[in-house]
Amino acid sequence: MKIKLLAAIALVTPLFIIGSVKAENNQDLQKLLSTGECTQCNLSGVNLSGAHLIGADLRGANLQGANLTNANLEGADLTDANLAGANLTSAYVTNVNLKKANLNGVNFTRATIHDSNVYKASMDDLNLTEAGIFNTGIGIGGEDGEIPDWD
Repeated sequence: MKIKLLAAIALVTPLFIIGSVKAENNQDLQKLLSTGECTQCNLSGVNLSGAHLIGADLRGANLQGANLTNANLEGADLTDANLAGANLTSAYVTNVNLKKANLNGVNFTRATIHDSNVYKASMDDLNLTEAGIFNTGIGIGGEDGEIPDWD
């Protein structure tokens, strides 16, 4: 009987921990979705799959490990944002300001990336499989010292 109780507690405890992490991000997520801005927010690990974040102000936001699959980020400001390990598969990344952003380990598979600012962004281990990249300083080898900043 004690073994069954301990096993049940071991299985249920992680659910409470996961729930509390999501609850911490929930206010920031609701702020972003209702106002289109959430500077310095903690949105790590959130699911923004298919979200329309056109013109969103996410300067300095923590989006580490976030799911942005099929998201539309057109015109968003992600200056100094942390997107390490985020999933941007099939995302629309046009006129996005990624200046000084942490893009390490971002999955850009089949993403469309046009005219975006990646000046001084960290870009190690990007997945660019089938990504369409135009007029943006992203390529094989990571950061390009010649990437111009937006005026």
